[in-house]
Amino acid sequence: MNTVQIIAFTHRQFNFDEIGLFHFDDKQRIDVLTNLKTNLEINELMYLSTCNRVEFIVSHEKKITKTFVEQLIKQLLADQLPTNLKDIVDRAEIINNKAAVHHIFSVASSIDSLVVGEREIITQVRKAFEECRENNLCGDVIRVLVQSTISTAKKVYTESNIGTRPVSIVSLAFLELKKYISKKPKKILVIGAGKTVTSMLKFISKNQQHHYTIYNRSIEKAHKLVENLNINAEVFPLIELVNHNSKFDFIISCTGSKELVLSMEDFQKISGNNSKSVIVDLAVPNDCDIKISENENVKLINVDQLKVRAEENLQARGEEINRCLDIIDRQIIKYYISEKERNLERALSSVPKSIKGIRRKAFREVFAKELETLDPGAIEVVNSLVDYIEKKYISVPMKLAKDILLKETTK
Repeated sequence: MNTVQIIAFTHRQFNFDEIGLFHFDDKQRIDVLTNLKTNLEINELMYLSTCNRVEFIVSHEKKITKTFVEQLIKQLLADQLPTNLKDIVDRAEIINNKAAVHHIFSVASSIDSLVVGEREIITQVRKAFEECRENNLCGDVIRVLVQSTISTAKKVYTESNIGTRPVSIVSLAFLELKKYISKKPKKILVIGAGKTVTSMLKFISKNQQHHYTIYNRSIEKAHKLVENLNINAEVFPLIELVNHNSKFDFIISCTGSKELVLSMEDFQKISGNNSKSVIVDLAVPNDCDIKISENENVKLINVDQLKVRAEENLQARGEEINRCLDIIDRQIIKYYISEKERNLERALSSVPKSIKGIRRKAFREVFAKELETLDPGAIEVVNSLVDYIEKKYISVPMKLAKDILLKETTK
């Protein structure tokens, strides 16, 4: 238990560019972490990386200090060592012992997330552990911790309402748009091909065969989106949007433009064949002219409207946090018990081997002459008797020790 420690670079102390310094791509990540574990003599290491945090969960015999964090950063960023190294070291969180367990439980349960209640983090924790385990970066100490972490997160999600009301803009936009999507495939005009549009299309295209017409500044990026999502789509340069002349049911737009992408005049040009349409504008600032919503045949959904709903839902989620914290506190007690049991098992793991050594010596040296006088049937009885005693010799003290640990933990 005392060896579990965490070094965290999160959205609470760092901006996203600073956190990005500690992100490593798939090709180099394992080599970087393996070298880090070896050079800093870390017993076990797990690396968790999300858009708003990078954390190093370690099993380490010595207490981690700021000096250790500085060594870690120098090891990781040797080729691009930041000029504000001391400042980064000072802002990094060092979390030890019970606080470390509480922290990782809270992270996986999304209590400590940038967006409270988003369930994606539990999958990220599981995948991070599996990758580190498969590459021999972590072992039994972190295994027991992560096993309890996943169990706790699932309990939080099932026994509270922390994740029942969506707060992400994309999730809310999809729920609003879903009111207008029937089982019949739709014609969808898409403006932009970035992360937000990609996330929105993942929701919409699930189990549906819609037809998409995508307009984007980068044709290559739009084609990549189509390939990744495996959707039925035509792709055109954004500049050709004003020439669109086929019917559509929905418009989904999110670009990085500082100016309007779809003005009232442009919309009137491209919507001549439409009786009704729904526009989802997820851009900040807006891609679509707000005046378009004055058309009685148009339903416009934009970020300003969705933010109000998001804030209401976020407040409702916040009221659930105390219930979640109670669950986490109870789960920490269970973790203490399971970790102490595993510590005992690790400590006694050499006992069976020692007993087998004693048995061999007894049969081959101490009682060798006496055993030679016995017939095969008697030898078999002796073997069975020793087998029985050997098993009981191991199990009885193990059970007694576990009972003692249980009583100490629950006092």
